[in-house]
Formats: sequence, structure tokens, C-alpha cells
Amino acid sequence: MKYQIKLEVFQGPFDLLFHLIEKNEVDIYNIPIAEITRQYLDYLTEMEKMDLDIASEFLVMASTLLAIKAKMLLPKPPKPEEEAAEEDEDPRDQLVEQLLEYKKYKLVAEFLQQQEEEQGKIFVRPNDEAFYLALFDDPSPLEGVKLEDLRAALQSVLTRIPVVDPVQEIFREEITIKQKIEDIQKVVSEHEEGISFFALFSPEVGRVEVVIQFLALLELMRLHEIKVSQVSPHGDIIIFKG
Repeated sequence: MKYQIKLEVFQGPFDLLFHLIEKNEVDIYNIPIAEITRQYLDYLTEMEKMDLDIASEFLVMASTLLAIKAKMLLPKPPKPEEEAAEEDEDPRDQLVEQLLEYKKYKLVAEFLQQQEEEQGKIFVRPNDEAFYLALFDDPSPLEGVKLEDLRAALQSVLTRIPVVDPVQEIFREEITIKQKIEDIQKVVSEHEEGISFFALFSPEVGRVEVVIQFLALLELMRLHEIKVSQVSPHGDIIIFKG
């Protein structure tokens, strides 16, 4: 029965070395160079057994680790008394500095990869007006008419109403929106070819009735019972049955 060993893949010698330091939970400033070197060489040996190509930078790091190990094992020559107080240079210092630099870039790379994965979960819908309009079956009752045009038409109707003497007896006008809705429905049904907006408003009615009739018109548009159209910009507004 054959057994298969899964060998982890590392991006480079520093990636492997950093992995061994984290695996052994050792202080990066005080690396047990003998043990780390042994584990590093064991990994290269496994690669050879599996007939994997070993990149040259892995072999260079192996040589560096062996050189550091040898320097730390060699006895130190005696120093003069005036130099005895000076701290000896640690052969691991340069390797530690390189590892710290690698750790910094490794953390940045992991952060960027995480950001890329998060962004990959976000899907943006294209801002396509035709796409959104296709989601709604009901046609717009305005048919290209802007609200500004309706407001201007109402203002035109109001200006046609004569100004009366402000000092007069005021009678309450019993007019409801429901009544005006019925009036508009009746008029529009009698004009299949459409009727002018201004034709709906009699010049004899007061301003209150005009406003109520305009509100009734807007309500019918909301209910899609009528629709409006404008042949030309700022031109007459034609009202049709919805």
C-alpha cells in the first residue's frame, strides 16, 4: 500500500523560513539557528525525494543558514581587556533584519489579497436606464411631459381668471376632488382624439375650483386612467383616456 505525503508549497526561501519560525513559535530576534536549519534542510530533502525541482534561492538560503550555524559554533577568539566590554556582533542579525522586512511585505500582501476577495463578493448592477424601464410594464402617464410644463399650464389658467374686488361677500364653494374626477372622466371619454389641457378649465370658475380640478387631474394620472402628451416643448398639453 503506497502512502502519499503532501508537501507544502512556499513562494521562496524566506516564506519557508518564516513558516518554520511561526511553526516552532520562536522569537524572531533569537532564532534557534541549529534547529531551524535542520528543519529547513529536511524540507529540501523531502523535495529531492519527490523529484521536485529546487530553486536556486532555496539552496542559497540553506548555505546561509549553515554558515550562520558554523559561526555560532566556532569558539570566539579572546579579546583585549579594552574591547571585552563591547558587545559581539550576532551572526543572525542580518538574517533577522531580512526576515522582518519580509514579514512587513507579507502582511501587506495578505491584506491586499483579503481586500481583493472582499471586492470579489460585490456585484454592481450596470446603470442602464433601458434595463430599469423594462422592469415596469405600466407606461408613464406623462408621455414625456415634464412637471414644470404642467405647473406652467396651471399658472396660465390661473392668470386668465379675472381679479375681483377683494371686498366682497364670500360664498363657500362645495366642490370636491371626487366630483371633478368624474367631470374629467366624462369629458375625456367624449374626446377619443384627446382634449386640450386649457379646454378643461372654464374661464368662469374661481381659483379654488381650478386648483381642485388640477388635483383631480393629477390623481387620474397617478391611477393611469388618463395620460398626457405634448407635441412640442412648451406647447399645448393634450389629455387622452388611459
